[in-house]
Amino acid sequence: MPVPQHGPGRKHDRPIVLEPWQRVVVEQHPGDVLRGLFHSDGARVRNWATRVGDEVRRHDYPRWQFSNRSADIRDLCCWALDLAGVAWRHSQEWTISVSRRADVARLDALVGLKA
Repeated sequence: MPVPQHGPGRKHDRPIVLEPWQRVVVEQHPGDVLRGLFHSDGARVRNWATRVGDEVRRHDYPRWQFSNRSADIRDLCCWALDLAGVAWRHSQEWTISVSRRADVARLDALVGLKA
């Protein structure tokens, strides 16, 4: 079963498009897709902020980040996150972040420890 990431050239220089049957698999098993994406190009990190509202203090919290130069692969990740009910945002040009406590917990359950 060929997956769209396998092929000649750099992934971010060519289209990454799922076949219709592959889209059905992603719709039925978004957690499995997210596990593969985050295990390959993701990280669970401790983030921190020094301003919380109007108050200046240190605030630590866990966060998942997914980074890939391919817009198609980032779009696939965002779509799978939407299907799994996980809120996300673009934190940088090539990076998707999951930071809300409940969404981090949901992604923890789906992705598990990174191998």
